[in-house]
Amino acid sequence: MGQRFFVDAPIVGDQVLLTGSEAHHLLHVMRAAIGDEVLLFDGSGCEYVARVERLGRRDAALRVRHGRPVDRELPGEFVVGVALPKADRQRWLIEKLVELGATRLVPLRTQRSVVHPDPHAAARLRRSVIEASKQCGRLRLMEVAPLVTLAEYLAAAPAGACRWLADPAGDPPHGAAAAASGWFVAVGPEGGWTADEQGAARARDWQIVSLGPRTLRIETACLVLAAWAARDFATA
Repeated sequence: MGQRFFVDAPIVGDQVLLTGSEAHHLLHVMRAAIGDEVLLFDGSGCEYVARVERLGRRDAALRVRHGRPVDRELPGEFVVGVALPKADRQRWLIEKLVELGATRLVPLRTQRSVVHPDPHAAARLRRSVIEASKQCGRLRLMEVAPLVTLAEYLAAAPAGACRWLADPAGDPPHGAAAAASGWFVAVGPEGGWTADEQGAARARDWQIVSLGPRTLRIETACLVLAAWAARDFATA
């Protein structure tokens, strides 16, 4: 029993009605039968075993048998501020960030940004978060925040966090990141950060870090930072 389904409302009591895309997946992809057991989650950190009791044309009724809290999260906050790549690469980026445990994705408006998500794009991004969470077993959804400017993002990061802005011309990473209260990282657009943006980061005590001698794509840089943070949390 490994099929997971997301319920977009707190699971209270022992009755759940699946609708929308989740019901479509259960009915027409999995071709569920009465009595089948599946796993449900609602983003609260609990996992529920439920049995299919009724199958409709567009919905399905399930009875929750039991639930239990399961912790599959990083032990600290990991926030990724990023000038989003083009749409065909956004879903891949979100999938991997969810798998690596990122807690929040913050789309950034920068001086050289070319992609700015609209409300429809935000809904698609959230759907990608749900699909990735179902696949990897996370029970809390990575938040997709509204679009903010780089200045707003820099200012919002707490002083006790590890704060890195990735740039090929930066210095090798240093400092006791494992002791930080959390991680806030920033990845710029394909055109790179401007001198003014780097200056603003330094003025707020962000570290400008190089991720190696090669120029990385936006999504690759995000994953390098995510893997670094996951390792650091694991060894803290």
